[in-house]
Amino acid sequence: MRIFSVPILSPEIDSLRMCIAKTKNFLVGSWVIRESRAQSSRTTFEFGRTHVVRPKGRHQATIVWLHGLGDKGSSWSQLLENLPLPNVSSTTNFEAFYSSSVKWICPTAPTRPLSLLGGFLCTAWFDAQDISENAPDDLEGLDASAAHVANLLSTEPADIKLGIGGFSMGAATALYSATCHIFGQYANRNPYLLNLTSVIGLSGWLPCSRTLRNRIERTNETIRRAASLPILLCHGSGDDVVAYKHGENSARILSVAGFENLTFRSYNGLGHYTIPEEMDEVCRWLNARLGLQGS
Repeated sequence: MRIFSVPILSPEIDSLRMCIAKTKNFLVGSWVIRESRAQSSRTTFEFGRTHVVRPKGRHQATIVWLHGLGDKGSSWSQLLENLPLPNVSSTTNFEAFYSSSVKWICPTAPTRPLSLLGGFLCTAWFDAQDISENAPDDLEGLDASAAHVANLLSTEPADIKLGIGGFSMGAATALYSATCHIFGQYANRNPYLLNLTSVIGLSGWLPCSRTLRNRIERTNETIRRAASLPILLCHGSGDDVVAYKHGENSARILSVAGFENLTFRSYNGLGHYTIPEEMDEVCRWLNARLGLQGS
């Protein structure tokens, strides 16, 4: 089975070594390009370089794709550049039909101390003490990353469909953005003005899950937004980093909370990485949900 060379969150010892190495690079300023900042009441988050994959056909959709822990945007931009959109419905050949109508934006997370790794500096969308939907939530970090993503999409043309996707911690951040969308605000109560049309999460989990259902049931508008937002979640049964049960539980919690347009795909034996079959599913799903047309 061919495996893509994409961001992989390794077992703890390998991840620790990776983050220590990146910490040294960060201190000499050799790998992070300061591009933008997200200001909160307590912390300024400095985001790294953003990579953009331009559509090769008629521009119909823009999707921000978020990498996993310890990685950077360039890793995923190289893979996404060759996704077969919008003609995926007529082929299963991953190398064919490069005339994509999707613009991909691949930002890089801030470099920050991570509790999960004992405070070592690492690229991360938010602080995490544990990897699960029941872990304590870093609302400040989640808000900052969700706001950064929304800012990247805010300048897209009005007729372009907007989406957010990600892998691992990037998937968790994408799902958090979905909750901001349905509530119309961030956790800090600042307004969330972006109109999302699709959310994708690979090998991830749902932050802030404990109060989700009760919050949605408070207003008809949040119920409507939750029911209409298309979400695709994919997870491998062999994932030993973000356990399969976390992906499955996240899908269940979202469904019970009222996200009726949710698709969950499981992959037997797949670890914490992606494969062509999974990315083909992403293409098929996007083509169907966004109504992409050949150009």
